[in-house]
Amino acid sequence: MYCTNCGTSNEPGTQFCTNCGSPLSAVSGAPQNDPAKASSPPPAPMPQPSQPPQYQQQSQYQQPQYQQPPYQQPGYQQQPYDPAAKSKLVAGLLGIFVGWLGVHRFYLGYNNIAMAQLACGVVGLVLSPFTCGLILIGASVWGLVDGIMILTGSIRTDAYGKPLRD
Repeated sequence: MYCTNCGTSNEPGTQFCTNCGSPLSAVSGAPQNDPAKASSPPPAPMPQPSQPPQYQQQSQYQQPQYQQPPYQQPGYQQQPYDPAAKSKLVAGLLGIFVGWLGVHRFYLGYNNIAMAQLACGVVGLVLSPFTCGLILIGASVWGLVDGIMILTGSIRTDAYGKPLRD
C-alpha cells in the first residue's frame, strides 16, 4: 500500500503512513475514508508542525548569507580620494597661527572675507602704537576662532562647496 501524500510503501492493513503520518486509504476508498477523516485530525497536525520548522530553520541560515553583500557595497562608494580637496588640518593651523592676515580664508577660496581680515590685520599692525594693539588683537582672535571652527568641523567645505579632507 502506497501513501498518496508522500509515496512511501507501507505494510498492508496499516491505517497511517509510517513516513509522514497521513491516513492511508484502501482500494475501495469509501468505508475507510470516514474513519480516517474522523481519526486524521489528531495525528495529522502533529507531524506537519514538526516539518515546517525544519524548512524555516534552513531558510533562516541562508538569509544572512544573502544579506551580507549589500552591507559591504557602501564601503566601496566612500573610498574615492579627491587630491584637489583642501586639507582641514592645513586650513585650521593657518587660521590659528596667521589668521590675523586671512591666509586660511585665501587658502579655502573665501577671497572677500580674506581681504577684510588682511585689511584689519594690516591696519591693526600700523595703528598698534596708537590703539595699544586692540585692532590687531581683534583680528588675531577672529583668525583663531576661524581656525578652531575649521578644526572642529563647523566649517566643512571650501568656497566652491567641496568638502575638506581630513
